[in-house]
Amino acid sequence: MGVPGATRPTAARGETGRLRPLGSVVVVAGVIAVAVTVAWYVMPKATPDRPAPAASVPSVTVEPAVAQEVTRTVVYELTGGDVAHNLTYVATGGDLEQQAEVQLPWSVTVQRKAPAAQPVFSSLVAQSAGALLCRIRVDGHVVAEKSVSGEGRQLSCSA
Repeated sequence: MGVPGATRPTAARGETGRLRPLGSVVVVAGVIAVAVTVAWYVMPKATPDRPAPAASVPSVTVEPAVAQEVTRTVVYELTGGDVAHNLTYVATGGDLEQQAEVQLPWSVTVQRKAPAAQPVFSSLVAQSAGALLCRIRVDGHVVAEKSVSGEGRQLSCSA
């Protein structure tokens, strides 16, 4: 029996083997150590005579969007035969106004508030035994015009 022969590891013989250089691991560990050390000294610490500082949150003031309102003049006009029935229209403040019978020609002017960038909703509905013509003007501009004819026809005009 003899002494077992000693063999050198493959890396020591100049062959590529299973061992890998430790250089990259050392560099990564060093970077982590430096980062922890810097953070330890930079971050404020609490002591018995000085409490830890509260986290500061930047103060942001948000102003609510204010839509400028304008007052619009809406004129409803209804023409046709002698009488219109079941007249309904959007009046001042957005409320609905109803009248059972109106003599034709008929018109009414209402003031409506609306955001400056938006059109004002306007609508008129009526019935008649003959022909009916409705027209809606907003601030002097015709925004809707419609007509119907025939017994018991309903007219709906909106903008």
